[in-house]
Amino acid sequence: MMQLNSNVLNWGKNSLRTSCWIVGLLLIGSGTLLAVAQDVPQDQRSESSKDWVLVWQDDFDGARLDYSKWEVEVNAFGGGNNELQIYTDRPDNVRVADGRLILEARKDNASVQGTVREYSSGRIRSKNRGDWKFGRFEVRAKFPEGQGLWPAIWLMPTAEVYGTWAASGEIDIVEYKGQEPNIVHGTLHYGETWPNNKYTGTKYQLPQGSFSSGFHDYALEWEAGEIRWYVDGQLYQTQNKWKSGTAPFPAPFDQEFHLILNMAVGGGFVGAPNAKTPFPARMEVDHVRVFQRAGSR
Repeated sequence: MMQLNSNVLNWGKNSLRTSCWIVGLLLIGSGTLLAVAQDVPQDQRSESSKDWVLVWQDDFDGARLDYSKWEVEVNAFGGGNNELQIYTDRPDNVRVADGRLILEARKDNASVQGTVREYSSGRIRSKNRGDWKFGRFEVRAKFPEGQGLWPAIWLMPTAEVYGTWAASGEIDIVEYKGQEPNIVHGTLHYGETWPNNKYTGTKYQLPQGSFSSGFHDYALEWEAGEIRWYVDGQLYQTQNKWKSGTAPFPAPFDQEFHLILNMAVGGGFVGAPNAKTPFPARMEVDHVRVFQRAGSR
């Protein structure tokens, strides 16, 4: 795995490409924005890579998960999304192998804390091990294809300073529906507590191929008053308008947040699996890196 110097060097090499992709926004269906990559001159490429300093990383090179950086969540709670899995700490569901984190969903009638679910899976978080106010978050991952599969990489507030969900905010770096293998979603949740919360976001569609056929790079840059989303180095969404019911802008996104990586099954966002959904289904993560602006720590 690359260290900081080679990472910066490779970024510089990428910036010398003679052409790049930038997104166009298209209205589809009910008016949802869809970002679609288009080839444009190099001089329109984002300069956002400057001044970021690596402060935290996991390349999953060890024989087991690094518990100084991650906690494995064990519960049957689906976050109010009507998810169908139960999260366990079994190696079947959460493990490190061949330099990758594996979060694996299985159809196995698993039991945890007296609760039995048809599906089991894995979810980890960096809470109280990795917590940041602002930064650039990079994750290289591969997602499975299939109806009802819902891998996600996201940020939640470490302390609910402004109240329970979603008053203290949620930042979805990437969410994916297994039945839409060429589309990912980036979303903010904020405003009042549920059910008076709000969300804003955009879809990104690959120009060719799918997110299940190989690894892709997902990045989010979070600064005071602005949040930007990238896929494979291409900026596809910028948000700088949100609100809190209890504090002035840029609340609630002015507090420390932590990372969550999970492989959900079912729920309102994706619907239930069907007979063609393959199990076991893996979300594979090659690395996670967190950067902050030089001098901001």
